[in-house]
Amino acid sequence: MAQSMTAPNPGDVTKRDFLKLVAAAGAAVGTGAIAWPLIDSLNPAADTLALSSTVVDLAPIPAGQAITVLWRGKPVFVRHRTDAEIRLAQGVANSALTDPATDASRVKPGKEQWLVVVGICTHLGCIPIGNKATEERGEFGGWFCPCHGSQYDTSGRVRHGPAPANLAVPPYAFDGDTKIKIG
Repeated sequence: MAQSMTAPNPGDVTKRDFLKLVAAAGAAVGTGAIAWPLIDSLNPAADTLALSSTVVDLAPIPAGQAITVLWRGKPVFVRHRTDAEIRLAQGVANSALTDPATDASRVKPGKEQWLVVVGICTHLGCIPIGNKATEERGEFGGWFCPCHGSQYDTSGRVRHGPAPANLAVPPYAFDGDTKIKIG
């Protein structure tokens, strides 16, 4: 006997569609279950994130003094400049500088009394001295590198010696009047 070709049962189509939907959903969930831990493992670890920024309390730093804090394993000088130091830094002509930069480009507007620079000499990576009042600051009143004699002014700009560039200004922002966040 010949089998008759009959139309598929409408219930079979619904079951087939349901099974395709379940299989696709299972594949999507499985892909997500594998992809999420892989992508999450690319995020920096908590100890790395903790080193990416440093909060500094400015209140205990008197005018004319500076402190050294660590940020990403580098020394950062935070100096509370006096009015005389600010005037001295602003009065320098760019033509007199090895690496021309205005004082205004190195400080935050309205907070000119605070200078924040990475404390690594741009010549060979020594740590300049001058944060303590008793230390040599060079003839420009900023920092003096004892390794090869580079001198920086009160804006962290190189003024004398073999250093080719100014002390770097790290990314920082004020968090109120008495705190800054570096990084």
